[in-house]
Amino acid sequence: MPVFVAKAGCEIELQEALHHLQASSRKDPGCLEYAVFADGLQPGIYVLFEGWARQEDLEAHNEQDHVVDFLRTVDPLLAGPFSVTPLAPVI
Repeated sequence: MPVFVAKAGCEIELQEALHHLQASSRKDPGCLEYAVFADGLQPGIYVLFEGWARQEDLEAHNEQDHVVDFLRTVDPLLAGPFSVTPLAPVI
């Protein structure tokens, strides 16, 4: 679960980049879920919720041009490095 924090004044540009990433990523093989959420309490914080059929699908997704381009594009829009917390189903 990647979390991105926008620099002040860069929120709209980051949202647009995330929207484009979401649209492209949903077409990747093995993508079960790919949704962008905004933190309801803290403006400028965005969370990606991803679900992949296999770990290999996630790894292939992370090497896709649209992901590499996204990371390069949004780096100057972020208040700091983004964080990733892997999630695993409990049940």
